[in-house]
Amino acid sequence: MSDLDLRLVRAFAVVAEHRHFGRAAAELHVTQSSLSRQVVRLEQQVGARLLDRTPQGTRLTEAGEAFLPLATDLLRAAAHATAHARAVARPSRITVGYTGNLIVTPAVRDLRRHPDAEVRTQHLAWDDARAALLEHRVDVAVVRLPLRAAGLHVTVLYDEPRVLLLPSDHRLAGKESVTLDDIADEPLPRALDPEWDAFWRVDPRPDGRPAPGGPLIDAIEDKIELVASGQAVAIIPAPPGNVTGFRPDLTTVPLADVEPAQVAVATRAGERNRLVAAFRKGAEALLTRPE
Repeated sequence: MSDLDLRLVRAFAVVAEHRHFGRAAAELHVTQSSLSRQVVRLEQQVGARLLDRTPQGTRLTEAGEAFLPLATDLLRAAAHATAHARAVARPSRITVGYTGNLIVTPAVRDLRRHPDAEVRTQHLAWDDARAALLEHRVDVAVVRLPLRAAGLHVTVLYDEPRVLLLPSDHRLAGKESVTLDDIADEPLPRALDPEWDAFWRVDPRPDGRPAPGGPLIDAIEDKIELVASGQAVAIIPAPPGNVTGFRPDLTTVPLADVEPAQVAVATRAGERNRLVAAFRKGAEALLTRPE
């Protein structure tokens, strides 16, 4: 029996997550043909076909369904083993993750005052914080909610009002505020994560009606382009002060009848690293909504 190549197992797991070779290849930063070859090599090592391509996309075979949870456990165990060894070898090293345009500088500066502390920062995609923590790519993350909290310790830091992002020439531009009724028929970009999608589209609406659909997006940049081109409007966190934070052809209007978004600090549940605890304490004291 040949040893499994963890790189190939990782490739399979990403394809299984997306059920699509194109999206999986984009996440792994490889070509689709290279990814297909990696999956074939893994199937040769395993001795069974794991994935089938169909006109509707990619699906797991019966063997793939059986292999996936064990493969996920294998990848997680390998990440844990590597991270634990590095932590023992370098107990004063910590990586702080952050998403979007969130500012972590005050807490990072405070942590760097600890003797021998080696503090790194790493920007994360909006939907990558949970995986980055559980895979030990980062030790702590400052994120916007919602975030699935299983296996994590999550503490809310502050609230952010939500606003409507729209083209500067939109019929609602320039209003003091708008309500969900004002955008009852306006399409909003959809996200792959169902919890995130429901929160940022307010779906369902308070009266039980579904929110209007819209184009499916993977990246914040795609959302901004859709709004600028007039294909959708979007609900986003309010930028600080009077700064839109976007292109000059876009503007924001306060949303009067939605609960605020929340920014939180998240770590792995049961984390005992003293620097992680110190960062959490510093984040709770120093990270507040920019004015």
